[in-house]
Amino acid sequence: MKEQTYSKTELMICVAARLFEDGATCFIGTGIPMLAAMLASHTTAPNLVPVFEFGGTGAILEELPRAVGEARTWHKGISALGICDTMENAQRGFIDYGFLGGAQIDPYGNLNSITIGDHDHPKARLPGSGGGNDVGSLCWQTVAIMQHDARRFVPTVDCVTTPGFLSGPGARETAGLPKGTGPVYVVSTLALMDYDPATCRMRLKATHPGVSVDEVLASTGFELLLPARVEVNAPPSAEELRLLREEIDTEKLYI
Repeated sequence: MKEQTYSKTELMICVAARLFEDGATCFIGTGIPMLAAMLASHTTAPNLVPVFEFGGTGAILEELPRAVGEARTWHKGISALGICDTMENAQRGFIDYGFLGGAQIDPYGNLNSITIGDHDHPKARLPGSGGGNDVGSLCWQTVAIMQHDARRFVPTVDCVTTPGFLSGPGARETAGLPKGTGPVYVVSTLALMDYDPATCRMRLKATHPGVSVDEVLASTGFELLLPARVEVNAPPSAEELRLLREEIDTEKLYI
């Protein structure tokens, strides 16, 4: 049997797709989250309800959207709302998951997508929050999808665009955010992380195939917690790769 070859991006998409729960409502961002949502809807979560920032809710993702406000995000959907309605639905507790990215993430899952360095005199200015703050504040659970290196996994983010657990246990509630919300996973180019329930700190859950625990730790700019047993993520299956390449990203925009 011929061994399947795949890219890091394809692996990240597959690992993220397996996290979607069937029937859940999920706030989907541009890029890898869209591909992961499409793959999940073709495999483990056929009743997934994708929600897009500009108001598309429950679209049937037959073609890959290019952005969160284009026609494919409304295709055969449940409703066509606006951005204010969508954010209000999140505030009312109607959106289960938010899938996000960022330039930096810290041990408590806080994300930065605004500036690198001092806010007023930055080394680099990034695209900005968009709906990232609302998603991280109001969806029940959030999943970050990130490149993995010590420049991105940092002890303290330069600016909190999207709140994780802020400074630790109880900090979200003190800041006025809904109880029981917060980050649950990080999917990176090296591994899958979750969060320790007692400390709210990021914890290594599973490495990607061929990646060692030491490699993950060396690429993380803070102390990453380790469980008693670190698992290994399953590689993409032949069917997952076929769907990604032949039905989802046929124009090779991301893979």
